[in-house]
Amino acid sequence: MPLDEDVVAAIYRDHGTALKRFVLSASRDPQLADDVVQETVLRVWQQAPQITGSLRSYLFRTARNIMIDNYRKAQRRPQEAGERDVPDVADGAGRIDDLLNKVLMEEALLRLSAEHREVLVALHYRRYTVQEASAQLKVPSGTVKSRAFYAVRALRTILDEMGVQR
Repeated sequence: MPLDEDVVAAIYRDHGTALKRFVLSASRDPQLADDVVQETVLRVWQQAPQITGSLRSYLFRTARNIMIDNYRKAQRRPQEAGERDVPDVADGAGRIDDLLNKVLMEEALLRLSAEHREVLVALHYRRYTVQEASAQLKVPSGTVKSRAFYAVRALRTILDEMGVQR
C-alpha cells in the first residue's frame, strides 16, 4: 500500500505532540519517544480502515503496546556491558497503563459540558465535599448533586464511545 503522506502528516500534526509527551513521561528518552511515535503513526495508518471509535485513543493504545513490546524485548535480551548504567525503557506496564488512563480521562473530561466538568473536578479530583463544591461553584448543593449524577452518566457514555472498557 503506497504511503499517503497527507494522512500521515495530518496524524502527526493533530496527535504527534501529545503522543510524544505520553511516551516521554514513561521513557525520558527523546530519541526513543520519536521512534515510538513514528512506529505508532505508521501502524495506525496501516490499520486505518479497521479503526472504530476515537482515533486518539487508538493511537495511545498503540503507543502503549509498542512501549510494552520494547520493554519486553529489553528484558529478554542479555544486558550488554555498557548498558548497566542505562535506566529501563519503562518502569513497567502498570505505569504506562496509568498514564494512558490519565490521558484518556482528560480527553473524556474535555468532552463534558463546563458545568459537569467543574462538578466532577471539584468532587473527585479536589476531593471537596458537596457543601465545599457548592460554595466554590456558587450553586446550591442540590445542583451539585444533580450535576454530578448527570456528569457521571455522560462521562460513561463518552468513555464507551472512546472504546474504553470498564
